[in-house]
Parts: sequence; C-alpha cells; structure tokens
Amino acid sequence: MIVHIVMFKFQKEDMALNIAKVKHKLEKLEQLIPELKSIEVGVNFDESDRAFDLSLYSTFETQEDLEIYAGHEEHLKVVELIKSVTLESKVVDYVLDYASE
Repeated sequence: MIVHIVMFKFQKEDMALNIAKVKHKLEKLEQLIPELKSIEVGVNFDESDRAFDLSLYSTFETQEDLEIYAGHEEHLKVVELIKSVTLESKVVDYVLDYASE
C-alpha cells in the first residue's frame, strides 16, 4: 500500500473559510477518483510556529494509482485552489509494508 501525506500552510486572509473549502473538496475526491482508496483530512489545532494548518493522509494500492490520482482532472482542480490560498506545502510518499520481520 502507498501512503501519501501532504501538509499545507495557509495564507492568513480568509484562512478559516479557505481551510474549510479545501477540506471539503479534498474529501470529495474519494468519490470521484477510484484509485484513491482512503483519505483523511485534518485541521490543525496546534498554534506553534512550526505547525501547518491542514494535513492530508491518503492511501493507494500502487504507485501507479498515486500517479493516476496526481494527474486526475478533479485532483488538479483542487490543486489549483490550494495553490491560490496556501503559502507552502510539504509531502511524504512511502510504501506501507505489512510484512513481519
């Protein structure tokens, strides 16, 4: 299984509204993109300087499925919105290996 995590730092202007809008649109992607197996979107409550405002945790069966998701037109629409209301983002993609040692 592939795990895709992204964290976003939003612009201060209309922050609460934009966070809610992005959260809603990200969560809807699960219904629109079959390759997206699960998605969890969380709004941060930590007010420290190093905190980001919103995080996305999503899973895919394969790296190819993640690539399909990344290029999907519905995902790209959300990406454009995100770019217009955020200051920065960070991403981590990894293979979740359930094999025991």
